[in-house]
Amino acid sequence: MRSLTSFITLALVARSFAAIGPSADLVIANAYIQPDGYNRSAVLAGSSASAVQFPGPVITGSKGDTFIMNVVDSLSDTTMLTSTSIHWHGLFQEGSAWADGVVGVAQCPIISGDSFQYQFSVPDQAGTFWYHSHHSTQYCDGLRGALVVYDPADPYLSDYDVDDESTIITLADWYHTVAPSAGAVPTADSTLINGLGRYSGGPTSNLSVITVSSGKRYRFRLISMSCDPNFTFSIDDHNLAIDGQNVQPLVVDSIQIFAGQRYSFILNANQTVSNYWIRANPNVGTTGFTGGLNSAILRYSGADAVDPATNISLANTLLETNLHPLTNPAAPGNATSGGADVNLNMLITFSGTGFSVNGASFAPPTVPVLLQILSGASTAADLLPSGSLYVLPANSVIEVSLPGGSAGSPHPFHLHGHAFSVVRSAGSSTYNYVDPVRRDVVSIGAATDNVTIRFETDNSGPWIMHCHIDWHLELGLAIVFAEDTATIASSNSTIPTAWDSLCPTYDAAPTQTF
Repeated sequence: MRSLTSFITLALVARSFAAIGPSADLVIANAYIQPDGYNRSAVLAGSSASAVQFPGPVITGSKGDTFIMNVVDSLSDTTMLTSTSIHWHGLFQEGSAWADGVVGVAQCPIISGDSFQYQFSVPDQAGTFWYHSHHSTQYCDGLRGALVVYDPADPYLSDYDVDDESTIITLADWYHTVAPSAGAVPTADSTLINGLGRYSGGPTSNLSVITVSSGKRYRFRLISMSCDPNFTFSIDDHNLAIDGQNVQPLVVDSIQIFAGQRYSFILNANQTVSNYWIRANPNVGTTGFTGGLNSAILRYSGADAVDPATNISLANTLLETNLHPLTNPAAPGNATSGGADVNLNMLITFSGTGFSVNGASFAPPTVPVLLQILSGASTAADLLPSGSLYVLPANSVIEVSLPGGSAGSPHPFHLHGHAFSVVRSAGSSTYNYVDPVRRDVVSIGAATDNVTIRFETDNSGPWIMHCHIDWHLELGLAIVFAEDTATIASSNSTIPTAWDSLCPTYDAAPTQTF
């Protein structure tokens, strides 16, 4: 286990948190916190009820590990959801679709006073991931944290000196009103970087400080845990060398990162020993950096503990079309438009009160899709919610077109159970079948865009594809792919008996209303 020295300072007292995993208890409980100076109750995670925090504790493991995470629901604040679930964002859950954590698709919620043990393996995955509630809009109330799978054979190992919990950077929007009472699409009150920030008109609360030593190279892992805004991320006077298992190296000075996305970059601490602003400017809400808004501090060892005096100057923003896979770069299927076995178009509309995809608005069914399939349902006509299920054949290439420009754009779409090749990116009319970026969240852009993705059906299960603006998901912006329904039961043969108990236990509990 790697130790974590937190650079978050609260009340001028440095606190240290240890990473947990790959086997651990993850306790979900309520506590009052004031990460931007405003005090509010939140839904938080920790190794115990007395150690809950925002973000939640870093969960770590290594490629090839089996994760066993026992989620204990100790929630009691009835102004927010007291039932919960956890999704392990970016992990494919091969053979463990029951552990994907999506309420209404993979499971029923865990009720307060109960617990549920998730178990899943990562035989072929390494990199930067995260975990969060996948129950209504609960993660907007605080249930989100980083998850890192280290690779002992990392091909970039010689390019950096430091890669541990201290080089994780989380970006989050923060709300002063609890999610069930916040309205359909509320505006965030502040941006938190590694759990701290400031809000407009609020106190000069502490900002996160990330400390580096001159001459060392740091492999930073940037995670957007946003419920809504995308952020333009930069560090004054420093280049960001994009690396990672998935893409060829690329040097930029800023990254537009959408909800759910992650990037790994190497920073060379080769500037004058001083303090430098870290910036994460949101596309909605209070923008800019006046008074330390949307900011944190990069501090070289030996520099005075003062605010930076640096200025922002950007000229080399990351373009998604410049990202190319490090290995096996070609998209699956034929190198022509529509050159897949199954070609789907997802037309997104907004009624004024909710979203629809191809005429259907997604609402989580009371019987999870996985349970429906295990009970014998196998066709789109049999599966609920009606109109939101797409049955996909095994061992096939799927192409999905996602026209942009609907209300609330740009929408960042996330597919569970897979990474996909982005053969057409937002802002581009070019189709790239040779070496398009592979990822699991993509912005579908504006009205002139027709973002197109491809993936192969090599992972049987019910996999939701949804907008990762959590408020939009709550308003129906999702569909579910029922992939290779004939083998879902056999590939999920290790479903624990506790999973069978989740629905009857939840159904017997009092209904929570707001």
